[in-house]
Amino acid sequence: MDSSDSNQVSYIISAMGKEHVVVLEKNDLLLPEDFTVYTHAKDGSLITNRPPMQDHCHYRGYVEDVEGSSVAMSICFGLRGVLRMDNSSYGIEPLVSSSDFQHLVYRLEDVVSEPLVCGTPHTEQLAPSEQDHSDHQTHSDTHKQPVSHLLRRKRAVLLQPHYVELLLVVDNERFTYMHRNETAVRDEMIHLANYIDSMYVELNIRVVLVGLDIWANGNPISMEGSAGEVLSRFVQWREKELVPRRRHDSAQLILKKSFGGTAGMAFVSTVCSRSHGGGINAFTNNNIPSFASIVAHELGHNLGMNHDDGRNCHCGVTSCIMNSGATGSRNFSSCSADDFEKMILNTGGSCLLNIPRPEEAYSAPYCGNKLVDMGEECDCGSDKECEKDPCCEAKTCKLKGGAQCAYGVCCKNCQYLPGGSVCRGSNDECDLSEYCNGSSALCPSDVFKQNGHPCKVDKAYCYNGKCQHYDGQCRAIFGPKAKAAPEVCFKDVNSKGDRFGNCGYQNYGYKKCESRNAMCGKLQCENVQSVTVFGIEPSIIQTPIAGIKCWGVDFLLGSDVPDPGMVNEGTKCGENKVCLNYDCRSADVLNYDCDIQKKCHSHGVCNSNRNCHCENGWAPPYCEAKGYGGSVDSGPTWNDKDTSTRDGLLVFFFLVLPLMALGFFVFFRRNELQRRFCRRKRSQGYEADSRPQANTSRGPPPRANPNIIVKDRHQAQLLPPEEVVQTSRTVSVPSYVVRPPPPYSRPTPAATQLVPQRPAPPPPV
Repeated sequence: MDSSDSNQVSYIISAMGKEHVVVLEKNDLLLPEDFTVYTHAKDGSLITNRPPMQDHCHYRGYVEDVEGSSVAMSICFGLRGVLRMDNSSYGIEPLVSSSDFQHLVYRLEDVVSEPLVCGTPHTEQLAPSEQDHSDHQTHSDTHKQPVSHLLRRKRAVLLQPHYVELLLVVDNERFTYMHRNETAVRDEMIHLANYIDSMYVELNIRVVLVGLDIWANGNPISMEGSAGEVLSRFVQWREKELVPRRRHDSAQLILKKSFGGTAGMAFVSTVCSRSHGGGINAFTNNNIPSFASIVAHELGHNLGMNHDDGRNCHCGVTSCIMNSGATGSRNFSSCSADDFEKMILNTGGSCLLNIPRPEEAYSAPYCGNKLVDMGEECDCGSDKECEKDPCCEAKTCKLKGGAQCAYGVCCKNCQYLPGGSVCRGSNDECDLSEYCNGSSALCPSDVFKQNGHPCKVDKAYCYNGKCQHYDGQCRAIFGPKAKAAPEVCFKDVNSKGDRFGNCGYQNYGYKKCESRNAMCGKLQCENVQSVTVFGIEPSIIQTPIAGIKCWGVDFLLGSDVPDPGMVNEGTKCGENKVCLNYDCRSADVLNYDCDIQKKCHSHGVCNSNRNCHCENGWAPPYCEAKGYGGSVDSGPTWNDKDTSTRDGLLVFFFLVLPLMALGFFVFFRRNELQRRFCRRKRSQGYEADSRPQANTSRGPPPRANPNIIVKDRHQAQLLPPEEVVQTSRTVSVPSYVVRPPPPYSRPTPAATQLVPQRPAPPPPV
């Protein structure tokens, strides 16, 4: 072991007949300074604990001289972790019986465990003619190139780092399995998060463990039923309990229970959702490296990733993380990178761009880790990465001269955007825009209209920022001309209890819909002309009922993924009724309590924080005074420090308006001005013609009289110019040429005969 710096260590590990140098660096981003552990007392009260984590022992790094290698390791009590090199993954852990620091190194692929799946079997997702070809394609092509080469062609999305703020929840059965030792559970979950973070590094995604909730005195939700039922209860509990308590992007439930071979379940593309940003994971043994692959898989679903089965995916090894079977892989495939990119481009991951705040940064400041630590103003990374950064000094992690900011959606060209600049626009009639405040680079938290607010002309309800209605869901799946089928289609198809018509899962099978809940089961549409593909080709069924063609769809995403072909939660299923968990129940469950007339004075709506969002022309917080709209949560829609409007008005009134007035005056008085101009010009012509003119010569027009030089054989004599005498007297006789004086006499004024000019012609009549 070599350690010249507590943040960096290296080890020599003998494995597979060869010595390897493992270089490790402390994972400074793994735990924030305010990492919080929540437990629950016997009476149900919440206990909050912030353990001292400033000197943790979790590292990540690489194997020296092995391209594309990665290591995630804990050095707390011996070495415990995972090494990935040469397209293989190895586990390392200390031998309990050894007294001289011996460790066990083994291939993760050789670990025998209970076969688990995450989704329907691969063979059920393909037609018989496609199975053999797909298997051959997957097993042969994936060995051709290492994963580092396959993912080297990163698009702009993958070039930008993303941050997942993860919160782990441990159920009571798992806590009991760990002998009710909170410290042991905490250390185990930190190990787990470190492994997950090392897997996502290749996608330029960092996983930050922001909190841990241990159900030490019983589970607050029921664990009975299928994985889908438990997942539904968990995300509802999360929205009610966890979201208000601790900011996070995704919550993963770690439970001891097995679901008949199903490793876990999660929603797709919901990482930033308040209501569905979570998953469940069955941890039935103590093999953390293998279990980390399961949690990475379910978190991948939240990040928009679908299963690799039946797709031409490559990851450099036999199976990838997003394979439907829990294989223990540590490699993401090219399909996973594509799926994540699509989610980001479809604005599904806006919460992943917020860099952890300085007060949440772990440990002492470390300039160069791309994380703004305490005492830093910016952090652009290494010297090479900072070469093109115009705002941040690489050596000091301070802003350059004249720069106000270096990152954030409200920062442009190293300056804060003016207050009132839209930083997160509204994307639905139930969504609300957020604005920069002019003094921060970060956009305010996302808010939307309160759940239960009427939309689509009172035909639907707002739910988590979306106006949920059947027609919109049909258009999203079947194209712009599709619309909801009549109620008879929902009642007939969803009473079957099969994959094309059901109300979810029950006892490891499909649940038939009761008549009152039929509108909350499988979505039924008509006027279908096309199908939107969600990463995998869906199965479509057409059911003729009473002369109507009822269309439904099953996307075959696996038993661990809720079906997007189901009616969305929050959809209005009747008068004062709403769909929740496949049940058509009273809309009172949404707790919509906004009295727009009293609270917002009829000039605004209530947002998700139950504050008024005012219309343009009215000021928050209660929309009773004149103002510029918005709310206390959205940021100002206008900033009094911005003088551009004032300057524009000054230019308009003192420059543009006078010029316009002058132009109008000239245009409307142009005839009169033209007559005056012509009359003045004509009078000037008359005056010029009436002036007396003296003609002093009878020849050509007079020229300037230069000094005359007369030369002879001996000298040159300079003669003065000829003097001309003029008089105002005129006579009406022709003029004659004046004879010059003789050259030998002194020049004297020549006598001229004064004659008058020829009379001027009379002016025209």
